[in-house]
Amino acid sequence: MTTLEQPTLKISLPVVIRVATQQDLPRLEWYGQYIHFRNLFRRAYRDQQLGTRLMLVADCNGFPIGHIFILFMDDEQDNKQAYFYSLRVMDMFHSQGIGTHLLMEAEAHVLARGYYYLTIAAAKTNHAARRLYERLGYEVFMDDRGEWSYTDHLGKTRHVKEPCWLLQKTLPMR
Repeated sequence: MTTLEQPTLKISLPVVIRVATQQDLPRLEWYGQYIHFRNLFRRAYRDQQLGTRLMLVADCNGFPIGHIFILFMDDEQDNKQAYFYSLRVMDMFHSQGIGTHLLMEAEAHVLARGYYYLTIAAAKTNHAARRLYERLGYEVFMDDRGEWSYTDHLGKTRHVKEPCWLLQKTLPMR
């Protein structure tokens, strides 16, 4: 190797999928990249404590490098459905199977609670997400305008317009 060649170092890091803790909340902002979702993270955590949501993180050496949130919904007919959202993996960890493992662990958690119907959204511009979901057995059942709003960390209401595909999957009943 000459001094002009770039040395290559391959490293292996342990990643554990686990339930989020309160200490994870500031870390979910990823050094300011998602600070505007601070209130959403806090609300999801409060709902997790009440049992209506679950936040899973992909932990690498004590830092959440990925996450998925689950909203548990029951209707009048006692139909139990889980909505997966906010599936995210840090860019530098893409294509390592972390998103797949987060989804598989999320499915195991909802199945353990007796939920069999799953829904997830993929932005129409996010072709990689749709491919991932379809590879794992999700099927598009409708498109959605993807309009929603939230209050950011500064108290400002932000409106989001992100057209998306809604995909669903039914897990086998035990």
